[in-house]
Amino acid sequence: MSALLIAFLVFAVVALATFALGSLFDQRRAQARLIRDRLATVQKAPEREPDEELALLRDEQLSEIPALDTLLRRSARVSAIQEALLQAGMKFRAGNFLVLCLACGGVAGIAALIWSGNPAIAWAALIIGAFLPYAFVSYRRQKRFEKIEELFPEAIDTLARAVRAGHAFTTALEMISNEIAEPLAGEFRKLFEEQKFGMPVRDALMNLTQRVPLVDLKFFVTAVMLQRETGGNLAEILDNLSYMIRERFKIQRQVRVHTAQGRLTMALLMAMPPAVVAILAVFSPEFVRPLFYDPIGHTLLVVSIALQTIGYFVIRKIIKIQV
Repeated sequence: MSALLIAFLVFAVVALATFALGSLFDQRRAQARLIRDRLATVQKAPEREPDEELALLRDEQLSEIPALDTLLRRSARVSAIQEALLQAGMKFRAGNFLVLCLACGGVAGIAALIWSGNPAIAWAALIIGAFLPYAFVSYRRQKRFEKIEELFPEAIDTLARAVRAGHAFTTALEMISNEIAEPLAGEFRKLFEEQKFGMPVRDALMNLTQRVPLVDLKFFVTAVMLQRETGGNLAEILDNLSYMIRERFKIQRQVRVHTAQGRLTMALLMAMPPAVVAILAVFSPEFVRPLFYDPIGHTLLVVSIALQTIGYFVIRKIIKIQV
């Protein structure tokens, strides 16, 4: 076990040193490439067609290390991770997040290897440890979207009142960003700033649906774009949309009431096995000792954790009803 641990540490140190040395050599070349790209963009600006889509210049680096940024840009999954981080409201770059996942997995794997001495348990701990940061990001993303859904009807009502009072649509967007609480105010502030700096309103609205892919916001964007193309009373459309969203909330609460038994069952089934093992470890440690010190017990432990995880996702899929 000590030889395996020493080999792993030597590999990690050599890999990190090589990567750091390569990033230092690539730093100057990346800066020169960035300057060339910006100059090319400025020179091509007069040649742009009038109907060509406009885009704002943003900091879209996936890592502060140029070599790692160039490597990560080739993967669509890494771009999806960066988008998930932004949707979760976390100021993390995808490269730093991947390093954090590897560090958590490595620490968990080494700790499990030292504690159990079984490579199978070490690999399982490494995978679980690497997945934990992503699970936390998914949790933050879901909670942020739930907060946005709660604030969205109020934002639509504010927008409808501003339009009814005679304000322009873009001015009403600025009013929402100043009066509505975060995190929805930040999203509408980005929407207002994008169209203010020259992006067409349609493209800015589509960017909003990409940043916040919620059904309610897609309804809102579709209604606004249809009204801008075909005409109509925007205030009345927004009032009807606000009423529909609030009715959806009522149905969702009724669904939560009817699925409460399933959620309670899922919680009990997930908490019972570790609770039983913990109680037996306190009152009868010789009974559960083979589970942690015998190779067959290690295999059973890994299989049980895998089955528990599968059962969790199956029950969650059953009780999750889309409205």
